[in-house]
Parts: sequence; C-alpha cells; structure tokens
Amino acid sequence: MFKWLRRFRALPPIPEAAWQTALSRYAFLGDRPLAEQQRLRQLSAEFLRDKEFHGAKGFTITNEVALAIAAQAVLPVLHLKGGLNWYDDFVGIVVHRSEVVAKRKFVDEAQVVHEYNEVVAGEAMERGPVMLSWDDVLASSITTERGYNVVIHEFAHKIDMRSGDANGCPPLPSGFAGKRSARDSRTAWLAVLKPAYEDFREKTILADRFGAEPPWLDAYGATSLSEFFAVACEAYFVNRAAFGRDFPEVLALFDEFFLPKRPHT
Repeated sequence: MFKWLRRFRALPPIPEAAWQTALSRYAFLGDRPLAEQQRLRQLSAEFLRDKEFHGAKGFTITNEVALAIAAQAVLPVLHLKGGLNWYDDFVGIVVHRSEVVAKRKFVDEAQVVHEYNEVVAGEAMERGPVMLSWDDVLASSITTERGYNVVIHEFAHKIDMRSGDANGCPPLPSGFAGKRSARDSRTAWLAVLKPAYEDFREKTILADRFGAEPPWLDAYGATSLSEFFAVACEAYFVNRAAFGRDFPEVLALFDEFFLPKRPHT
C-alpha cells in the first residue's frame, strides 16, 4: 500500500491496561516523562498501523508481542524530525520464538569464499524486513543494566541504513555539529564515534585475550563501527546514566542527533 494511503487508515486502539503493562515491564519506557510517554503511545499506534508482523515457524503474533516491539522500535525516532519516516523503507517484521541460525558467506582478499553459521537474535536488512527473537525482546525488560536491547539495536541499524550501507553514521541534519556541509558534519560525527569505538574494541580484545576486566557493553559492538553504533544506541536509550559515565562525548553527540529540540543534560 502506498505510504500516503496508510494515513487514511484508522489508528489501532491501544488499551490502557496493555499500555501500562508495557510501561511497567520495560522500565526504560515507563520512567520517561508523561509527555514522552504520550508521544511514544501515538507513534506506537502509527507503527502498528503501518507495519506487518509475521510469526516464523508457527510463532503466534499476539497483541503483547506487537505492542512490545512497536513501543521499543519507535523510541529512537521519538524526537527525530520525520518520526516514523525513518522506517518507511520496509513494512515487514518477522518474529521468531528464539534465536536463529543464519548462514553467512564472505569473500576474503584472496577471493576465497568462506561460509559459516551465526546465531543471531535479530537482523535488519537494507530496504527489507527486520527479524527479531521474541525471547530476546522479552529479555530486554531485565537487561537494561547491561544496556542490552535487541529491538533498539536492529532499528538503530535501520536509521544508520537510511543513507545506504550501515557504516555507523546515519544521515545528519543540516547544520549538525555547527558545520556548513554534510561532509563536515559527517567528519565531526566520526571524530567522536570512531575513537570511542577503537577504545572499546581495544578493551574488548584485552578482556578476551589477556583476562582484563571486560567492558559492560555487548562485545559484539567491537566487530565494526556500525555494530558499535547500534550497541551504543541500545545503552544510550535504556541506561543513559551508565552510558554517559563511560561515553560522555558519544552521549553529547547522540543528544544532538536524537534530541535536537531538547537541551543537553
């Protein structure tokens, strides 16, 4: 269906009891100011209207499943200009009961093809659907201390992909970081994010190889700059205090991007 036609469809009602249950289960949503909760509820209803949920291998999409995913998915775009337009390149959301084994293939510098299996809790496909594990969505209610949230992770990738391949730098608004050109804004973004990624990667390697204390963020963020962006977004939205303590420069950068109308705190 054309995007403009979807606007004429009635918003699905979100029962008060169901909404309060979601806010209670996912404390990082329930702890937000009332005005933000109201905005979150409105965007969640629009998300539910516009997206199509599919249960994989017999998994049943219930109202609880759809609302839990919607409420967390819209959090990153809550204050972004354009709102849900950031997600208008796809419609489908595929939900599995648990993690999925995905087949991977890559060609190395010597043009040798390597194939392997990877266990994934979620995946965002460029201009395609989002896949999520329901077990991991539920786990997001108790993993805020570690900054883990599979829904925010995958939808952060979708935001990153708005300009093409995921590379850790989403499309930036005009004048971002006080720069006059998009190129300069991107340079300013990477000047903050890349050193944070490299430092995180170094600490992860030290922990893995030499027994040093591991970082509290998901080590998967050390695999690439795009994964670090997604992992950092998880922590930014669900455990702002800890994230700001360890990544103050990235916190300020994300505030400027995700909260353009709010003063930094």
